[in-house]
Amino acid sequence: MSSAGPSATAQQERGSRPLRVLTVVDRAVDCGGAERFAVGLAQHLPRERFEPWLCTTRAGEDGFAREIADSGIPHVMLDRRSKWDVHRLAGLATLLRRERFDILHAHKFGSNLWCSMIGRACGVPVVLAHEHTWSYSGDPLRMWLDGHLIGRLATRFIAVSPRDAERMITLEHVPAEKVLFIPTAYIPRRDAVISDIRAEFGLQRDTPVIAIAAVLRRQKAISVLLEAHARILRMGLDAHLMIAGDGECLDTLQARVRELGSTEHVHFLGRRDDVEAIVAAADVAALSSDYEGLPLFVFECMANGTPLVATDVGGLGAVVQDGVNGLLVPPRDPQALAEALAAVLRSPSLRAELARAARLTAADYTIEAIAERFAELYESLAAVSRV
Repeated sequence: MSSAGPSATAQQERGSRPLRVLTVVDRAVDCGGAERFAVGLAQHLPRERFEPWLCTTRAGEDGFAREIADSGIPHVMLDRRSKWDVHRLAGLATLLRRERFDILHAHKFGSNLWCSMIGRACGVPVVLAHEHTWSYSGDPLRMWLDGHLIGRLATRFIAVSPRDAERMITLEHVPAEKVLFIPTAYIPRRDAVISDIRAEFGLQRDTPVIAIAAVLRRQKAISVLLEAHARILRMGLDAHLMIAGDGECLDTLQARVRELGSTEHVHFLGRRDDVEAIVAAADVAALSSDYEGLPLFVFECMANGTPLVATDVGGLGAVVQDGVNGLLVPPRDPQALAEALAAVLRSPSLRAELARAARLTAADYTIEAIAERFAELYESLAAVSRV
């Protein structure tokens, strides 16, 4: 179905008025994949068909806020300081009643929860909840809220992978007719910085480099990657591991590197503005997560032609075809991860084949293409809501 047909019809039915869409996410930050996707989606909606707004419930990054302002999207911040600042959500209700949005699109659990309730109470015709990643285990209250509150009140519950969609239905008991799978997308980093990570650490051009960019939290299982890297060193490969990102696990991970005796080969880079340059300079990228939705890092690797070795969790298997455009390994298996990474490092031909196929895959997941899928969803749901 072409986009011209349904959009023209939808606009005729509402008198050519663009649909007003309010995106709600906790923060406008460049380090979180869900946050980057939420903002990127709002920025790439066709302006002749939509009037996008953004609401963040907490303070974000000044640079990202300026980018939002420069894109012409009205941005409202509720300034919550903690999850206990529930009273500040009154500002969301005021905004919804005043501006009369056609679509309310929430991202991540907290925003999904509050927007499904406040949006319905304020009479918003279409309320979308959007889950980006979680384990779907270990938190019975959250599972109940997803299934029996958000899943009932939201018009649709968006999953970023087929596996997550299945878990929403079977584990959380979200009504099957409410669940819809739409993937995330490749969103080029804003103000991309050109850098030479090898020169920065005095590495030769032929020195093997493994890279990862992630928030350093337990979900990412970076300790498994550290163990795999130590095994690669014992295989005789003089590989350096670049870890871009910061987070709660930093001190623990640094201590683990010292225990493994690989201090000279592991580099914690902290928060960086040149993630894509780091990825592009690496021979192979790694993702060792215990669970994922569909992280933007996958598409950054593919778009830059960097082979990816990742754990087969969440939506990764829906995008990464093992042995075709990347390699997949079981989670929590440092030996399998080490062997896969070593195979890529040892074979220039394998690297080239994986990189070529990865670039082709990335072309199917541009933010423009995914934004059009959401545009058609918005229009179809808005049309039904008026019947």
